[in-house]
Order: sequence, then C-alpha cells, then structure tokens
Amino acid sequence: MDRYVTGAVIRRLREKKKMTQEDLAEELFVSGKAVSKWETGQGFPDITLLEPLAKALDISVIELLSGEDIQNRNRASNMVKGKFYVCPVCGNVIQTTGEAVISCCGIILPPAEPEAADAAHAVRVEIVEDESYVTLDHPMTKDHYISFLAAVSDQGVQFVKLYPEGNAEARFKINRVRRIYAYCNRHGLFQRKI
Repeated sequence: MDRYVTGAVIRRLREKKKMTQEDLAEELFVSGKAVSKWETGQGFPDITLLEPLAKALDISVIELLSGEDIQNRNRASNMVKGKFYVCPVCGNVIQTTGEAVISCCGIILPPAEPEAADAAHAVRVEIVEDESYVTLDHPMTKDHYISFLAAVSDQGVQFVKLYPEGNAEARFKINRVRRIYAYCNRHGLFQRKI
C-alpha cells in the first residue's frame, strides 16, 4: 500500500469535530501521548485501531486511508456528471453519480478522466429507428481492446461490457442520451457528446 493515514489527516479531522487529543484518546482507549505521536508523525495507529478511529472521526476507513474528505456535492444525482472507476487488476467497472472513494482488489481507484475521442478511438453513432448503433474501428485483441461502451442520459446509464476478439459495438435506446463513453484497456476513457 503506497498510502497510509497521516498525522495531518487525523489532526484535521479531529479539529473539525472540535475534539481534543484527550477526547479522541479516551474514545479509542489509548493515551493522549499516542494521539500526539500520530499527529506529529512519530508513530502510526495500530491497524486494529483504524476502524474505531474512522468511526470516531465520522468517516469511512477508506476515506481515512485516502487522506481525503469525500464530499459528494452532486446531491441532485445528475447522471451526466457521474464517474467511472475501472480496476486495473480485475477489470471491474463501477459507475457513480458523484464523488466517491472506490476500492477494488485492495487498491483505491481514481476516477477515469474522459478525453475527447481521438482518431484511434473515434466513436461512430448511427441512428437506427429508436436506437443508437455505436461502433469503433479499434483492435479487439486479448492485449488491446475496448472494455465497455456506455450511453449516459440525465435519467440513467446504459452499459455494455465488451470482450477481446468480439466487436466494438453496441445498441442503446436513444432516450435523452447526452454522452457515449468508450473505455480502452490501454488508453483509458473516451467520450463523445451527443
């Protein structure tokens, strides 16, 4: 693991809750000196204390380990502002409607940042009756392929998982689709606005 809870994070979260070092120590059944050592970087909390520490600070263990407060300001759940997270280990795909801390296979996943589709990842959309037929001229080998296609509207997400040696194509209901996303296992997430 390349990140671990830091003293600065503990101090910031403790002060945000208007707790003293002694208050936090009492809640965790440790000494005030232990909390002081954590906050000054002279020691770390024992792993068995991570869950109680996170609970005392009103955050999740993952947020504590990430060192960030995750505040989902997307309260209206605007699907177009959603994010995709893709695990580089197992290929798992998680879609959220706002900011989140997502963990898979023991690692914290960053959100995939969509780029405008380039020539190698050009997303073509053809309207066929009430559907969008989406295709890409892209290699679909075991080492280099489009992992998924998604159509996002303000009402939801239509998702099609693709596999190597298949075709990079999908059909989506037109219903208010605003963006089409394509995820390349080598080059990341690409989008086309509709």
